[in-house]
Order: sequence, then structure tokens, then C-alpha cells
Amino acid sequence: MGGGARCVLPAPRGPGVGRWCRGPAQKSSQPLRFSQGCTWCGSGYHPPRGKGGGEGGEPCASLAPGPWGGRLQLGILPLGSRLGAPGARKVSGSFSFPPSSFPPFYPLCWPGGTMTASPDYLVILFVTTAGTNGARLGSDERELLQLLWKVVDLRSKELGHLHDVLVRPDHTELTAECQEITQVDVESLALAPPLEQALRQFNQSVSNELNIGVGTSFCFCTDGQLHIRQVLHPEASKKNILLPECFYSFFDLRKEFKKCCPGSPEVSKLDVAAMTEYLNLDKNSPAFPYGASQVEDMGNIILTLISEPYNHRFSDPERVNYKFESGPCSKMELVDDNAVIRARGLPWQSSDQDIARFFKGLNIAKGGAALCLNAQGRRNGEALVRFVSEEHRDLALQRHKHHMGNRYIEVYKATGEDFLKIAGGTSNEVAQFLSKENQVIVRMRGLPFNVTTEEVLTFFGQHCPVTGGKEGVLFVTYPDSRPTGDAFVLFACEEYAQNALKKHKDLLGKRYIELFRSTAAEVQQVLNRDCIRLRGLPYAATIEDILEFLGEFSTDIRTHGVHMVLNHQGRPSGDAFIQMKSADRAFLAAQKCHKKTMKDRYVEVFQCSAEEMNFVLMGGTLNRNGLSPPPCKLPCLSPPAYSFPAPAAVVPTEAALYQPSMLLNPRTLQPSTAYYPAGAQLFMNYTAYYPRFLYPF
Repeated sequence: MGGGARCVLPAPRGPGVGRWCRGPAQKSSQPLRFSQGCTWCGSGYHPPRGKGGGEGGEPCASLAPGPWGGRLQLGILPLGSRLGAPGARKVSGSFSFPPSSFPPFYPLCWPGGTMTASPDYLVILFVTTAGTNGARLGSDERELLQLLWKVVDLRSKELGHLHDVLVRPDHTELTAECQEITQVDVESLALAPPLEQALRQFNQSVSNELNIGVGTSFCFCTDGQLHIRQVLHPEASKKNILLPECFYSFFDLRKEFKKCCPGSPEVSKLDVAAMTEYLNLDKNSPAFPYGASQVEDMGNIILTLISEPYNHRFSDPERVNYKFESGPCSKMELVDDNAVIRARGLPWQSSDQDIARFFKGLNIAKGGAALCLNAQGRRNGEALVRFVSEEHRDLALQRHKHHMGNRYIEVYKATGEDFLKIAGGTSNEVAQFLSKENQVIVRMRGLPFNVTTEEVLTFFGQHCPVTGGKEGVLFVTYPDSRPTGDAFVLFACEEYAQNALKKHKDLLGKRYIELFRSTAAEVQQVLNRDCIRLRGLPYAATIEDILEFLGEFSTDIRTHGVHMVLNHQGRPSGDAFIQMKSADRAFLAAQKCHKKTMKDRYVEVFQCSAEEMNFVLMGGTLNRNGLSPPPCKLPCLSPPAYSFPAPAAVVPTEAALYQPSMLLNPRTLQPSTAYYPAGAQLFMNYTAYYPRFLYPF
């Protein structure tokens, strides 16, 4: 059974016998909830919404745990029949049954769980689009045009018939390349069904052809990752089409081929033609259209792999995540540099769920969507996204300049260090707050400074209860524990969060409150006080002086973690920011080093957050009276150009920028330290200092 593919159980013999089945994500203690109308049956077996009814027969429950969020759809099957037979109808309502009422779950399609048994059937799936096909399929964001499939019986080793369904896109313009290789004309497309209806036809055709029985299962097999991940899932997401569960797992024929034939070319260089040639199989006639030829060849390849001498077993399918899972990320975590991208151009109100939807079909790591903030704590239109592997990262890069609404999104490579600077955190308070997984986070701004947790809970009321009551509210404070007027609040589901966001600019006391969707990474950035600020440094202080001043804590400085601040005249301001490896070490450094002397001057040391550090580096001030805004807002995301004032020139102006030794012997020298103007942005500018570690060898 799978959502959309429908659970089909043969009726037990004997009158008056009925059986129930449930989906893999449905707990035995949960009530069965089902609604009228069949989402994936396009043949009219069930009455329209609002006209369902009936009793007797065999219930069939079809659950899609991901896209439908746990909703059940129930069909009534007359005894001795299966879904799709005349007389099948819907029943509506909401029932609850004890755990003993549930027999084992029988899958129709390959479920999204942990089963490793080989399926009974493979369904070869192939798609073409109205734009680029082949190795760049889906990279130009063009719509799906053609859906082809063929069933392979793994038990009897037989091939089914080839099925070809045209899909009418919203925009019927075809590229010359597409018309040449697919031989599809615009007139035929005008008569074709839209994607949602084509998927229903596909679902019905597969169900009829497989003649499903108890325990029968199938799984898709595609030529590479692009058909499922880069075409079907992204387009269905944009058109708000809920794909059945069977589309969330598939076999990549190229990877399966590599398992059988280790001596074959690398997976990235394999395609249907290369696999056919390696196995010395006859290619289909060139008279076959592009997609049909590929499907026919794939069928022959599969039959060869499951026969002697290979005897390959299809048992470990690729998975597509149902949904994005939020969660905290530790700064001590190892993040692969080849699994991270930077997305730029996001709408300011976008959330991590919007990012996950943009990359639908690709697996984002848990807590792997981190929105970047500017100096004022507002989102700057950028995000760091961490994927589960380099393969998914590379597919994400192919979505460069794809659209989120009316905006195109730029996608670039990034590093694990970039991601940890935004998403990493070590604060126990924050970790405890974020320990409740899969919660929706809302940020409150503009709270009265004397507001209490009870007042926040009352503000949201019963229609959007806060998860955990008081434990679901986290106030943001300055280093001296004074409130900033911001808070983060947890909600258990999207419905509660949407109800909460409707209270945007409602009054709490005499102040209106701003509400925004937030993320775990944003909580980490705002609340993790893993930085220290040094104030009152001698103007001639160097990096070495700072390391000596910090003593034992110098080994806790993060890579590129020393920031020297210049004033508006381009000279040292006497301030510096240090990024530490943990909030605990930052706290101890502030306690033990505060008002220690450096060259006959005492230096003040304060613990602060990365957000506060960024604020000051952008030109604002941080003092006992709190944060004062910078004199102006920078209009660009990249650091502004800065030139030091040139002294009276006895040499050409360009030469005044260099030390005399460099003029005598011009070569690239690494400066002992790097200073950054107050207008430099955090996460873009760092010193070239790397802490030295002593090893026992």
C-alpha cells in the first residue's frame, strides 16, 4: 500500500468478512481519519465529494504519511473485488479502532520505510521536458512533456508493454532541440491531459497491469537521478500536486549496473547507450522515438542483470525525503565542504520550509537550511544549505537561477565552515530550546521589556498553543541580561504557526508585536554568545599581543576568528572581536581576562553573540546603553571597497600603499594581521590567523 498507489487487498473468503490495513506512519493508537473523494483514482469509481456513503464490503485505507500529513483516504470494496472494479465507492467519516483491529501492512509500492526485500516488479520510468533533455534534464526549469513507463516482472523475468502519455504543459513553447528528439508537435500537446491527470492515468494503468495481490510490491527504476529528483518532484511541488508515496523511492539503474559490473565506467559517465554497449546488447532501431528507445533498452539491461551470470537483486532503493526536518547543529560537527551551497536572492519573508520546497526532490540534511542575517538581525536574502551528500549538492547547483515565486535564486558552492558560522551553536540554553524536533519557530519583535512568559502565552491564546508552555518561549537578552524585546516561540505544527502569524502587529499591552517565521539557525545566531569583545586595546596592539593577553584561552579561538576594527580614519579603534569555539569558553575568557593589562592599559572583555559582533562591525555601537544603530545602511551584500588615506606623496600614489621593503623586492607578502573597517560584514571578512595546536608527535 502506498499513498496514491492505493492499497489493494483481495477479499477474504466467506460472507461478512472485512479487513483493515494502515500506512507505515500511522501509529496503532491513532484514530483512522478518512475523507471523501479519491485523490488518485481518475476512473470515476467513487462518487464526487460530499456524496460518499455506504456500508459493508472491504475497507481499503491509503495513507500518504509525508505529503498528506497523515490523512487517510478510505474506499469500500465489495467482497471478492479489488479497487478499480465496478461498485467501488467511498465512505466518509472519522473512526477510531483499538490496536488489535490492525493486521499487518501490505505494500503496493515500495514504501519509504526501511524494508530491504526485493520488490516483485520494477516500473521503468522515463520523462522528457519541453527544454533540455539528456544529461542536463531539468536544469532549465522547463515543464514535463512526456511520461513513459514499462513494467518488468522480476520473478518471471518478463517485460510488459510500453506506455507513453503526453502531458500538456502550462506553456506550450517547445525548444528546437526538444521537437527534434521527441518528435512531439504543439497540436498533440493541446489535446494532452495536464500533469495531475496524467499521473492519475499512470497510477491506474500500473495498478491494472500488475494485478496486485497480498504482499505484492513495485518500485520505480530510472536512468540516473534526474527524472525523479530534478523533474517530477520540483514540478509537482510548483503546481501543488501531491505525489503518491511510490514516487519517494526508486532504483538508479546506473548505480545498480555499477554494482553488477565494477569494471564499467564511473556512474557519472554511464548512460543507457554505455550500459547497452558494455553488455553487448543489440540497440533498438533508430526508428524508435527518443524516450521509447531508452525505455526498451533499459528493459533489456534489467533482464540481463537479473539473469545468469549476474543474478543481481534490486534491494536498496534511493530515497527522497518526504519533508525537511529542522534541528540544532553543533559547531563541533564535521560538515563536508562538498555538501553545502549558498542560495542568494531569497525573498526576505522566506523560511527554511520555503528553501526545502525550492530544492524539492533533493535530500537536505537535518537542520541543514540556515538563513543568514544582516547587521540589524534581519534576513539578508541569503541562506546556507547543507545536503546529505556531494551528489545532491551537485544537483542543487543545477537549479541556479530557478525561480521561487517571481524571483530567480542564485546557487553557488559554499564550505562546511561557512555553514557552521551561520548554523553552528554551543549554548546549552539554545540546545535545550531546540531539542524538540520538527517544531515551527516564530520570532517575536517589539515586546515590552517587562513582558512575562504568561503574557506571551496569553497573547497567542488557545487557537495556537505554544509547545511545552513556558518551555516553548525563549527571550533574547543583552550580555548584561537586559531584554532586547525579541523572543522565539515554538509551535507543534504548521497550522498553529499560521494562526500565530495572523496576529502580526496585534497589540500586547500598548505595543504592536511583529511576528516572523524563523529557523533553528537564526536562533543559534542570535542567542549563542560564543564571542568576546576586547575594548581599550593599545592602538599598536597586534595579534600576538592579543594571544598573549588571552593566555590559555588563545587555543580556543576559531579559525579566522580574530577581528580587528578600524575607525573611520582607517586607524585601529582599540576594539577587537574574538570568535571562540564555545559559549562556555567565551564566558570563562570574559571572566578571567576582564580588566587585565596589556602594555600598561587595562582591557575590558565582554561576552557577546555573533549577531552583536556583526552589528558593531557594520558601524553600530555596543555599550552599556545597549545597541546603537550604524550611521547608515550598506546597500550591497559584499564588503564595500576601502582605501587607506595616502600620506603626502614623494613617490607615486600607488606605491604609498606598499611597505618600502616591498618596493625594493616586489613580491606577495602575508601581513602579520589583517584589519577590517567598521563597515566590513561578518561571515565575509576574517584575519589570516590560524590557532596553533600542539600535538604529541
